[in-house]
Amino acid sequence: MSNENSESEIMCSCLYFTTNKLHRIINKMAEEEFIKTGLSPSYALALMLIINEQGLSQNEISKKLNIKPSTTSRFMDKLESKGLVSRKVKGKVSYLYPTEKGEALQEDIVNCLENLHNRYSKILGSKHGVKLTQDIYEAANELEKDL
Repeated sequence: MSNENSESEIMCSCLYFTTNKLHRIINKMAEEEFIKTGLSPSYALALMLIINEQGLSQNEISKKLNIKPSTTSRFMDKLESKGLVSRKVKGKVSYLYPTEKGEALQEDIVNCLENLHNRYSKILGSKHGVKLTQDIYEAANELEKDL
């Protein structure tokens, strides 16, 4: 077996390496699409959560995005500094609300999501893209149960 074949076999038989490769590729595509918003895809998703579910706590956002609370704090600090969200503190909990400026980005964010979907669907095929997304989502949920 040639060295090239063994590398290929390792790469396509290891979920870790395969998903990392997919992540790098889809992340590059997403960053290219979301550049129009002035936000990274992750920040745009966080903003969409806040727009769609106004009054979420930072802890709820951490759970929904599956990120550490410290990362959520950094996200919210950045979104707040850009004037896209505001915090209302009650006791020890911060609740997040979109500003008018933040809400004004909703249509752009939705368009970026659609453009990203169309871009990878054009390559993978629409049905395959949807199935792949569902399969990865379900696998992630299953694997998460063991953590």
